[in-house]
Amino acid sequence: MTKKQRAIGCVEALKKDYPDAICSLVYDDPLQLIIAVRLSAQCTDERVNKVTPALFERFPDIDSFCNAEVEEIEELVHSCGFFRAKARDIKNMCIMLRDEYGGVLPDTVEELTKLPGVGRKTANLIVGDVYKKPAVVADTHLIRITNLLGLVETKDPKKVELELKKILPPEESNDFCHRCVLHGRAVCIARRPKCEICSMRDYCKNKVR
Repeated sequence: MTKKQRAIGCVEALKKDYPDAICSLVYDDPLQLIIAVRLSAQCTDERVNKVTPALFERFPDIDSFCNAEVEEIEELVHSCGFFRAKARDIKNMCIMLRDEYGGVLPDTVEELTKLPGVGRKTANLIVGDVYKKPAVVADTHLIRITNLLGLVETKDPKKVELELKKILPPEESNDFCHRCVLHGRAVCIARRPKCEICSMRDYCKNKVR
């Protein structure tokens, strides 16, 4: 079985398990999504979802973030960890979006990664979820699971992204990434995987026998 054939099998298996391939972060618009993703770095989505309601109530649009005192943003995002860097990035990102992009998020990874605090993982999430273009969000769950499946043989996020783009059906790639996150939390749990109930067991090179 080729990697591409294995990838297609995995895609179909996860589609049955997780028909709603949705992002775990709660947001109302693209700006809120990119801010929430920045806050999620080295922090759980659950924690971010507890923090963002108050943050977005206090700063409801891009102009309010641009005019905010960084210290006030810090206070609101403190529990997400690395709050000083995150608060600074959020404000500077909003200023750059307003001044250079007319307040609209770019639709390419290349342009998005010019924004403060935005790496390829965040950029791909925006490209996929907001603009519905093929994208691969190489988060820790995706990297771990696709290595276990033998779809990739690297832990480097960019290499994982580029390798998966070669073998995943483009129209399925973004949803596959979301489903891998859900699967990594529910079944393929690090250190204690539930291989006996995994729908991708037949495609996995590292299943517990």
